[in-house]
Amino acid sequence: MNIHKAIEILDSHITNPSYGLPEEVFFFISRVTPMINVDLLIKDEKGRTLLAWRNDRFVGEGWHVPGGIVRYRETLEKRIIKVSETEIGASVDFDPVPLAINQIIDKNLTTRGHFISILYKCNISCNYIPQNTGLSNKDQGYLMWHDRCPENLINVHEIYRNYI
Repeated sequence: MNIHKAIEILDSHITNPSYGLPEEVFFFISRVTPMINVDLLIKDEKGRTLLAWRNDRFVGEGWHVPGGIVRYRETLEKRIIKVSETEIGASVDFDPVPLAINQIIDKNLTTRGHFISILYKCNISCNYIPQNTGLSNKDQGYLMWHDRCPENLINVHEIYRNYI
């Protein structure tokens, strides 16, 4: 099979890249190019930080800052809005100027091993109550307010420890 035919086959499995990619196509692309993502440092008036529990094969288990990969032809601002809707179920106010830009390279991973991560400062009312219905505190996506940075932050988010 030549490369043109392989690309044609990949293209046939991608309906609209603006809505995301099939998982295997995404994993392939993440093996050959850096991914750009936004991370949301969500704080309330009390200075607490909203973190989500994560447990996956690439970053392991622990607390993480909500975030997401920027889609094709999607603005950073639109991705911030989508991440807040999908990960916390609420809108946030955010500063459009990034708080930090980090290059993350994990030499031990071939898939999902290189990211350009853009951290945004976000605010939400302290009246926001995480909707954890049906989840335990060790389930993927469980949300919790933190007064200080927890010890069990996922390794790739250690770069954010001083912000939390």
